[in-house]
Amino acid sequence: MSKPKLRIGLIGTGFMGKAHVFGFTSAPRVFELPCDLELHTVADITDEAAARAAQTLGFAHATSDWRTIMADPEIDLVSITAPNALHKEMSLAAIAAGKHVYCEKPLAPMAADALEMTLAAEAAGVKTQVGFNYLCNPMLALARDMIQAGELGEIRGYRGLHAEDYMADANGPYGFRHDPAGGGALADIGSHALATAEFLCGPITRVMGDVVTMIAERPDGRGGRKAVTVDDVGRAFLRFENGATGSIEGNWIATGRKMQHDFEVYGTKGALAFSQEHFNVLNYFSTADAKGRQGFRRIEAGPDHAPYGLFCVAAGHQIGLNDLKAIEVAGYINAIAGKAPEPFNFRKGLRIQTLVEAIQASSKAQSWLDVV
Repeated sequence: MSKPKLRIGLIGTGFMGKAHVFGFTSAPRVFELPCDLELHTVADITDEAAARAAQTLGFAHATSDWRTIMADPEIDLVSITAPNALHKEMSLAAIAAGKHVYCEKPLAPMAADALEMTLAAEAAGVKTQVGFNYLCNPMLALARDMIQAGELGEIRGYRGLHAEDYMADANGPYGFRHDPAGGGALADIGSHALATAEFLCGPITRVMGDVVTMIAERPDGRGGRKAVTVDDVGRAFLRFENGATGSIEGNWIATGRKMQHDFEVYGTKGALAFSQEHFNVLNYFSTADAKGRQGFRRIEAGPDHAPYGLFCVAAGHQIGLNDLKAIEVAGYINAIAGKAPEPFNFRKGLRIQTLVEAIQASSKAQSWLDVV
C-alpha cells in the first residue's frame, strides 16, 4: 500500500538549507515514516543559483522567487533557511497558503513577530517546527531522563554555553546577523543554550542579563565601515521554577571555539557534563560511588540510546550533526501525520525569543526581570 506524498519547498541553500535536505533525504531511509517525501522546488537568490541547487540537491523545480513556492498548490511543506529577518514574511505567506512550516531559529527577530507567526499557525491548523536540532541528540534525552528520574537528586545548579568564533575577526564584513533584525549572538546561538537549559531543567522564571557589543563597527563591503549595535556576547544568570539557579552564555567571538554547545547540571546526588564538540559522550558523576573511586565517568552513545541504533549498530562509532537533523525531520513528519505532537513548534520558538528579549531588557535595566 502506497504512502501519502509530502512535497517540500526549500527557501535558502546555504549550510542550513543543505542540512534540511540531508534530513529530508536520510530520515525516510532511517525511520519508518508515514509519508513519502518529495523534494519539489528550491528557491535561491537568482535563477542560475536556484538551478544549480536543484541539480545538486535533487529538487525537481527551481525558482528565484520564493513566493512561487507559496503559490504552488502541490507543495505541502515549506522549509525556511533564509536570513532571520525574512522568517516572518515567508512563514506567514506559507501559513496563509495552508502549508506546514519548518523554520530555522531564531523564529523571528522580535517576540511580537514570533507571537504573530505562532497565532497564525495555530489558527490555520498547520504543523510547525523550529530548527533546534541539538535537542534531538540521544545524549540530551538521556540527560533529561536521568534528571527526571531523580538520579541527580535535587537539581541545584546549571551552566550552559554556546560559543563559536565565526565573528571573532574584527575585519570580518558586516552581514545580516549584524543588523538589528538579525538578533545578535544571544538570539543567534544563545537561543540554543536557552532551549537546552529549559529542555533539561524546566522553565526559567527570572533572568539577570548582560549583553555586550565588543566590535563596534565592521567593513561594509563598499570601502567604508558600518556601526554594529547587536551583541557579540550575551550572558544571563537564571532562576528556574524548580528552585535551581544557573547561567547561560551566547558568544560568537570566542576565539578558537568552533561548536562549544556545553552544559553542566549539578544535583544533590550527582552531576552531568556535556560538550557538543564531543557530543556522543555524556559525563556522569555519582555521589553513591565509593570514596576514592569517585569521578566523572563517560557514557558512550550507542544502540541503547534510541534512535542511535537506527544509524549505527555499535556503540562508540558515533552519529553526526546531520543525523540529528534527520531525527528532527522524522519527529516533525510524524507530527504532520498526526502520529505524535510537534517536537519544537512555533510556540516553543516564541518561548525562546521571549527569554532572549527578557535578557536583553534586563541588561538594559541592570536588574532582575521575571519571565512570564
